[in-house]
Amino acid sequence: MSSTSASADTVSVTLGNRTVEVPKGGLYDRYRMDPDLDAIAEDPRVSSVDFFRTLTKTRVDSPIGETLTPNFYYRNSTARVAFLAKSSAARTRLPIELDPLEVAPGIALGFVMFFRYDVADIDFYTEAAVGVAVRPARHGKVGVADLVTGMGNNHLHAYVLSLPVNTDIAQVRGHDGYGFPKWRTDIDVNIDSRRVSAQVFNGDGTNDISLAASTPKQKRYRSGEKVGSLTSYTKIGENWHSTLTQTNVLSGGVSLFPRDIDLTLGSGRASDDVRSLEFIRPMQLDVATESQIALHMPAPISVASR
Repeated sequence: MSSTSASADTVSVTLGNRTVEVPKGGLYDRYRMDPDLDAIAEDPRVSSVDFFRTLTKTRVDSPIGETLTPNFYYRNSTARVAFLAKSSAARTRLPIELDPLEVAPGIALGFVMFFRYDVADIDFYTEAAVGVAVRPARHGKVGVADLVTGMGNNHLHAYVLSLPVNTDIAQVRGHDGYGFPKWRTDIDVNIDSRRVSAQVFNGDGTNDISLAASTPKQKRYRSGEKVGSLTSYTKIGENWHSTLTQTNVLSGGVSLFPRDIDLTLGSGRASDDVRSLEFIRPMQLDVATESQIALHMPAPISVASR
């Protein structure tokens, strides 16, 4: 990866055959994803870097060139709305190799997520996601008990339909490097101990999808006490890959069948994806006012053909 000066405030960086601008003097400019954890620990926004000291970064080749994995996110806040949807609709949005995870016969589980990454290897950005919970690849049926356990431990498998972001480096890395359906647009995400307010905008500045809700009561956790995972499936070229996301929750809470929640669908790709799943009702709101993430590069996986 090479870089040249782009402006007084940014630096141009080449990722594969794409060039993006990143903040001059930011974490990516300074460390190229090989961070000095002692220096990052001095940032007052970062509670601890102990979680990341347990992980070893590996240098790998990828579609965006040589890079280090996993990608570290040192201070994040997230909100996830899990909602009931029609299995028949979910199946029409999934590749034939994947099956929706059912809560009950005919009822699938969709989700909308909003992310705010305040301190990260690739600098500050915001992101949203729309997806479907799926059965683990190469596994049999998953029952309701397994679903409840998986949600409680935040250990789910998913197929992502939409993944808008608000910076170029996040878009290029996510789309070219991970195979995710990422595009760049304006996204506001604000999450604190009282309220969640998040919105994805269209190119014309109108609403695509937005969320307003009361934040569930938060519980503090020691670093490493509550670590969950999400496995996402994507195709890169003709080959299936799985991407592991590990989340270290430092402050989080859950509300079941939330009533004080306003998920507004406007006009755009993300809201169209929610509608395509034939949304029934919200089932669970998970909010972490403080968490940390390790995002691993995709790994090849065998998926049963149909």
